[in-house]
Amino acid sequence: MSAQAPARVESSGRGSGTWMVVPALALLVLFFALPYLSILTMSLREASTRAVYADGFTIAHYTTALGDGFIWGILGRTLMIGTIVTVLALLLGYPVAYHLARSRSRWTSLLYIFVLSPLLVGLVVRTFAWMIILSNNGVANQALRGLGLIDFPLQLMNNTLGVTIALTHVFLPFIILPLLGNLQAISPDLAMASRSLGASRLRTFLKVTLPLSLPGIQAGTILVFVLSISAYVTPAMLGGSGGRTMSVLVVQYLIDSFRWPAGAALAIIMASVAIIFVSLYLRLTARAMRRLP
Repeated sequence: MSAQAPARVESSGRGSGTWMVVPALALLVLFFALPYLSILTMSLREASTRAVYADGFTIAHYTTALGDGFIWGILGRTLMIGTIVTVLALLLGYPVAYHLARSRSRWTSLLYIFVLSPLLVGLVVRTFAWMIILSNNGVANQALRGLGLIDFPLQLMNNTLGVTIALTHVFLPFIILPLLGNLQAISPDLAMASRSLGASRLRTFLKVTLPLSLPGIQAGTILVFVLSISAYVTPAMLGGSGGRTMSVLVVQYLIDSFRWPAGAALAIIMASVAIIFVSLYLRLTARAMRRLP
C-alpha cells in the first residue's frame, strides 16, 4: 500500500502540471496563431476597391509577388540588412558583454546604464537623432568636412547604409543582454585552468569561452535578426527609396495603395522566409553546440 502511494502522487503531479501551460498556450493562440490565420486568410481573398477584400479566394497575390523581380530585390535587401546588422551587433556587443560579465569595477553600473540607455528613448526620437547626424548638413558630414577629409557631403541617408547604422544602434542592447547572462554563467575558473595549462589568452578564448558562449550568441543573433528584418520606423524614416525594406513595402501596399490582400501575401512571404532562415541557423548552431566537449 505504501509502495503504491508515491506512484499515485507522482502521476497526480504530472497531470496537474499540464494545466500550467494552458495560460501560455492561450496567449499564443490569441495573439499569435489567430492574427497569422487572419492574415493568411486575407492574403487568399480577392482584391476589392470598395472594401478590404472581396468575396472569393485566389492565389494570384502570391504568384504575382513571387514573379516580381522588384519584390525579390527588396526581399534580398531586407535579408542583407538584417544579416549585416546582426553581424555588426555581435562584433560590437560581445566585447561589451564580456567586459560587463568579468569586470569588478565600480564603474560597471554606469556601463550598464549606457547599454540600456537606447531602450529608454522612443524609437522615433532615436531615428530623428540619426537623421540629424547622417543628413547632408548633419554632424557626421560637418565633422568630415572640418577635418578636410571630404569636399562634398557623403550620402549617408536614403540608402541601406543609414538604415544599417541606425538599426545596429537600436538593437545592440538586444544582443548584449543575452550574451551577458550566458557569459556570467561561465565560471572564470575554466579560463584560469586553461591558462595554467599553458594556453594563451587568445587560445583560451577561442577554445573555452567562445564555445561555451554559443547559446548566448544563438539567442542574441536570432533576436537581432528577426527584429532587424521586421523593423519599420527606422527604414521608413532613413531608408528612402534606396533603403526600402519589406516592412515598408507592406505598409505601402496596405495604407497607400489600399491593397490589403496583396500586402498580406507579402507579409506571409516575409514571415515564411524568416522562419526558413532562422530554422537553418538554429540547426547549424545546434549542431555546433552538440560538438562541444
